[in-house]
Amino acid sequence: MVRTVLAGLDGSHESRAAAEWAAREATLRGLPLKIVHVWEPMPEFLAQARLLGTETEAHWRERIPREAADGIRLRHPGLAVTMEQIPGRAGEVLPEAAEDADLLVLGSRALSGVGGFLVGSVGHAVVAHTEVPVVLVRAGEQADDEHERDPVGHPSAATRFRSVVAGIDMTNSADSADAVLAFAFEEADRRATGLEVVHSWSPPPYSVYALAADPERRDGMARQQAARLTDVLSPWRRKFPAVEVIAHSRVGSAADHLGAAALRASLVVVGRRIRRHALGTHIGPVTHAVLHHAPVPVAVVAHD
Repeated sequence: MVRTVLAGLDGSHESRAAAEWAAREATLRGLPLKIVHVWEPMPEFLAQARLLGTETEAHWRERIPREAADGIRLRHPGLAVTMEQIPGRAGEVLPEAAEDADLLVLGSRALSGVGGFLVGSVGHAVVAHTEVPVVLVRAGEQADDEHERDPVGHPSAATRFRSVVAGIDMTNSADSADAVLAFAFEEADRRATGLEVVHSWSPPPYSVYALAADPERRDGMARQQAARLTDVLSPWRRKFPAVEVIAHSRVGSAADHLGAAALRASLVVVGRRIRRHALGTHIGPVTHAVLHHAPVPVAVVAHD
């Protein structure tokens, strides 16, 4: 099976931005790009309508992915690009289509006036039911947005990539953290940039008042959490010695800390626990919040 980066396309500005991001990612990975255009078959009574006949529907259905693929080939010479059209509902089709991909990339509308995404029901369904990493890309996302500004302050794709940010959870086991860290370190390494790791924690509810009255005990707990983070990161630092790592172990809201770190990032990486049942689109409160508020692409990594 040929490894690919897969981009979901529906013709919207959001999905076109996602396809462009996917093309850049495929180039970094040295993999081909596959564009999947999912379309819902039109009800027969609409297909027979005078102004929206079968021929018109077929014309637009074929034109959307063809034009997108042709444009990407022009802007990314040397990148192998294929496309496929699949009938059905995107929330059901894309998770299945992505089973053999390295990565699935989707578009999402940017919230007007503030940073972040407006993730619809389809995006939630795909993220919740896809077991390969899924990246959400905002409408209007440009290559320049991933890089630091040049010496005179202008956006430029010729400068160094901005850092990758990873949010990890160590409350249950290191396995969930390792899945996120593996993806984040690899992305930082490909981009020749640094990695910020954010671990947020809260003291047990029964000890909140005691800790407030005992700063030494509170500081001891903070040192213990920081030491745990150092231990979790140690093997990854050895595996990726070229990646400069900044680790943050902080009390409070994980979503708030990740949102602040995202302001200086090119990519945010978070995790999602796999739930193998058909009902619901549960992706976890922190991941949900990051998807809605991060002003940069967000990668969601599924883990057991």
